[in-house]
Amino acid sequence: MLDKSEIEEIFERLKQENPNPTSELVAHNAFTFVLAVLLSAQTTDKMVNKVTKELFAIADTPEKILNLGIDRLQEYIHPLGFFNNKAKNVMMLSKVLIEKYSSQIPTTRDELEQLPGIGRKSANVIANRLFGADTIAVDTHVLRVSRRLGLTVKTDPLGVEGDLLTEVPAQYHKNASDWLVLHGRYICTAKKPKCHECCLFDLCKMVNG
Repeated sequence: MLDKSEIEEIFERLKQENPNPTSELVAHNAFTFVLAVLLSAQTTDKMVNKVTKELFAIADTPEKILNLGIDRLQEYIHPLGFFNNKAKNVMMLSKVLIEKYSSQIPTTRDELEQLPGIGRKSANVIANRLFGADTIAVDTHVLRVSRRLGLTVKTDPLGVEGDLLTEVPAQYHKNASDWLVLHGRYICTAKKPKCHECCLFDLCKMVNG
């Protein structure tokens, strides 16, 4: 495991490289961001943005999604993996938002986790990005990069999340997940990490033991 000064140095370098990281998912409002996060499970942000460009142009509220109907929704999101199940969740989520939350997005992670198709990782992303909650979402990129760097030795997302919230200084929590996701997506890739391009090379436990 890294010590406190090394961890702070990691996130300070990531901050210098990208001071204001943002999600690569394209959304028009809070509702469409939630849908984009839901649809992004087990597929790429690029593919989600491709299918939602046309979808969000005609349906950017829960009411419009319900009016669209599940058959037409499936036509829009067909290129995505598990599109049938995702379509069902989108329809149920829209219905819940209308009936329980007056078409607004609930602000707490616990409430978000109760929405159809929204698990803990997605709830963390939404709570952090939309409402500034002190959360760190752990996807496959975050888990891989965190273990390689030495930020954690845990292998499960919940364990990694706990270690990051404990060990990473609080001032970096807001952007920690986005920094680690982007680093894992473009530099610390799964099969062929670009160590020669990495700003964290000298701090990485995978490289330096």
